[in-house]
Amino acid sequence: MWKQENNKLIKTFTFKDFTEAFGFMTKVALVAEKMNHHPTWTNTWNTVAFELCTHDAGNIVTDKDKKLAEAIDALV
Repeated sequence: MWKQENNKLIKTFTFKDFTEAFGFMTKVALVAEKMNHHPTWTNTWNTVAFELCTHDAGNIVTDKDKKLAEAIDALV
């Protein structure tokens, strides 16, 4: 479940290993590019953590972030 905290949508995904996590990131990258809305994210071995906000709207959560979060969830 995505949490809204400090004007960001936050969620961490855990995978079997680095390869699975990196594959997920590749899928997210393709979706984000099509949406022209790119996440702030980190990857450490089998985890991928996201912080979503819309920078050009003043670093707040907008519908663009909610739609990207839904699209990310659909990839798991």
